[in-house]
Amino acid sequence: NMFEQDICPHLDSIGEITKAELLQRSQGTCQSCGAVGPNLWACLQSDCPYVGCGESYCDHSTLHAQAKKHNLTVNLTTFRVWCYVCEREVFLEQRPATGPAVPQHCRSTEQHSFKAVPIAVAEDDGSESEEDEHKPRGLTGMKNIGNSCYMNAALQALSNCPPLTQFFLDCSGLVRTDKKPALCKSYYKLISELWHKKRPSYVVPTSLSHGIKLVNPMFRGYAQQDTQEFLRCLMDQLHEELKEPLSESCGAPDEGGDDPSDHRDPGGAERPPSEDEFLSCDSGSSSDRGEGGSPGAPDDPAGGRAPAAGGPISVKERLKERRVSGYCPLSPTPVASLAAWQRHVLVHDSVCITSSNPPSYCPTAPGGFSSPAQLLFGGRKRKQSRYRSVISDIFDGSILSLVQCLTCDRVSTTVETFQDLSLPIPGKEDLAKLHSSIHQNLPAKPQALFSDGPQGWIPFIMDSIRRLVVSCTPTWFWGPLVTLEDCLAAFFAADELKGDNMYSCERCKKLRNGVKYCKVLSLPEILCVHLKRFRHEVMYSFKIGSHVAFPLEGLDLRPFLAKDSPSQITTYDLLSVICHHGTAGSGHYIAYCQNVINGQWYEFDDQYVTEVHETVVQSAEAYVLFYRKSSEESLRERQRVVALANMEEPSLLHFYISREWLNKFNTFTEPGPISNHTFLCQHGGIPPHKYQYIDDLVVMLPENVWEYLYNSFGGGPAVNHLYMCAICQVEIEALAKRRKVEVETFIKLNKEFQAEEAPSGILCISMQWFREWESFVKGKDNEPPGPIDNSKIGLMKGGHVQLKQGADYGQISEETWLYLLGLYGGGPEIAVRQTVAPVGQDMQQRERKIEAETRSL
Repeated sequence: NMFEQDICPHLDSIGEITKAELLQRSQGTCQSCGAVGPNLWACLQSDCPYVGCGESYCDHSTLHAQAKKHNLTVNLTTFRVWCYVCEREVFLEQRPATGPAVPQHCRSTEQHSFKAVPIAVAEDDGSESEEDEHKPRGLTGMKNIGNSCYMNAALQALSNCPPLTQFFLDCSGLVRTDKKPALCKSYYKLISELWHKKRPSYVVPTSLSHGIKLVNPMFRGYAQQDTQEFLRCLMDQLHEELKEPLSESCGAPDEGGDDPSDHRDPGGAERPPSEDEFLSCDSGSSSDRGEGGSPGAPDDPAGGRAPAAGGPISVKERLKERRVSGYCPLSPTPVASLAAWQRHVLVHDSVCITSSNPPSYCPTAPGGFSSPAQLLFGGRKRKQSRYRSVISDIFDGSILSLVQCLTCDRVSTTVETFQDLSLPIPGKEDLAKLHSSIHQNLPAKPQALFSDGPQGWIPFIMDSIRRLVVSCTPTWFWGPLVTLEDCLAAFFAADELKGDNMYSCERCKKLRNGVKYCKVLSLPEILCVHLKRFRHEVMYSFKIGSHVAFPLEGLDLRPFLAKDSPSQITTYDLLSVICHHGTAGSGHYIAYCQNVINGQWYEFDDQYVTEVHETVVQSAEAYVLFYRKSSEESLRERQRVVALANMEEPSLLHFYISREWLNKFNTFTEPGPISNHTFLCQHGGIPPHKYQYIDDLVVMLPENVWEYLYNSFGGGPAVNHLYMCAICQVEIEALAKRRKVEVETFIKLNKEFQAEEAPSGILCISMQWFREWESFVKGKDNEPPGPIDNSKIGLMKGGHVQLKQGADYGQISEETWLYLLGLYGGGPEIAVRQTVAPVGQDMQQRERKIEAETRSL
């Protein structure tokens, strides 16, 4: 963690050095390439005078550290210290003293120091003035590294989302992943630089750029890209790297059946194990998303949907309340002093993910399927894990889609999760239809916006000419003022299903006329809205340049909320807006963001950051907007907790609370129940793999603060003692033994199979199931595979199961098949037919006799 970490074990390698010596070195150049500052790095190894350049040049400082095995280096501009071995920032005041080490969570809280904003080397008095607390940060630009304005604008917009940024600054110890390219660590490093108190004028996001290009080849090279696609790819990858399985005791929603009317709780994101099953629609919504990240699809009117809204309290009033009352987010670290409970808020983000239920199948016996139908329709899957991450917590909402048959009145429903809303921009005729349908309460969605397009060549050409003329005509000439509320109304308007688009009713068993409409089931903490400005036709592309008026405060989504929605807060305030200047073929991206500390608006144009008036923001040509839930009550809740902490009541018991949930309390309007299961196992202890960094996961609270939070939000459980779970340790050892036995047995049986010249039988096994088993026994997947499922490689013919042509299968011996079948069950058994049958002795004698008779004749 940036503020409260275990002491770096490599600090003892630092020699004696003074700040004056560092300042003197900062006046020099890179000793390898001669590059000058700013942001040179000096090696801190004892008796090593090396000074090298950073990532903005050739990064000789890193090359020197790798070649010489020197672990620590300091930035000569910001004086921040980085350890290459620990891969994190360290602090010089943490240099180890003599004496035995004491676990951090066992020390007195007075030993902790807390800073709510990232600092490198503390000042002489180790404290921060009140003036510094209200000094704006996060006003660092980003250098354009070759048509990268789309990336810079997106990153600045995310950086000014307080829930996400606050997570990376205050809960940096949770930024752990073993997945490549570790984009979350690159993003954490970037956020730390952007929000540093002694910030440089600009940074170069080289590491994050390289990481996103490794995951998504579409961003390689220096071609212009779409900022919305970059946002989806980035947040999908961050979710993949930071996701954790939801504990069963967290109240995960029950799995529904195959009936489309089954309601699924959008709060638990259930995701199938296959990375090939990932789907992404236009609004960033999905009802069947796998675990792999994928760029968002282009504009698609059929995508999932959701809205945003703003709060009734002005920004200036909120800032005034903060300064008067001393309001600041609760410290996500053990409390060191009263001031630790009075620090400012930063930012937080989340992403959306759902999945459909696995196909149902129940083998009656371990040896196979109970009926041929079960073979054809798939086998029982292993239990699907539900995942969440800071991305899904912040950005995920859900939509309830309903389709009503106009003949039998049957209504089928589907719940989809979204991470952003892609809204159409209605034209003049569409606005008239929308306004008339609103007054008359009729289902009349503009056909021009949501149809599949004109039928036939002549209508297609005429429509294309009309679109081209409209796109080249000034907005004042052909269209009235369009508001964001109009775009939301067009998105949520009822759609008639008739003609070629009729609805297949399950009750009528026929194609019927129907009506499709949707409502928001749950609202996200931060709502991302994407306006469909770009249209891509067969022969050309064009951009819709209509100005869309959007509110800075008080966007209300209550008109689009479902009746049974649990969301209590429906108003949103604008955080940031990304604008595109230019045409569909070329252009430039900039971002307007509101600084969370002083409430002022700033323009982020690559490396240039300029303060602007809010009227400039309102006149911008918005492309992507980020709205945050607004609630006066949540501010008062935090003020009450700060007051309780200031009372300093002596308590005999101290309680541990999830650091991540405390960050939600500081930055969310609806943080939800206390979720201590993020650091507890099902037995109530600390899982062995988390015990090593438990200080990054918990915060110690006094009794009065815990009681207030528990009575207000519920959840839990209460934790007064941290201990490593012995039951989990035994289970881990047993699991390791099981894996070892299965691997060794398989290798042994397979060697015997390979040594046979004429095996008596060769059986087939699905490679999809085999890969799942292989990932489990190699420790890549904690969940064992379900029963063997050969349904995808088998074909029923004449009452017998035969191998499907072109199936993805592997060949194993009969002994290996029986071994795996005994462990996991499943089926069915599929044998490979021998092309040449073995010749017996009787047959050989008969052939010799026929040959002799033939010769005599």
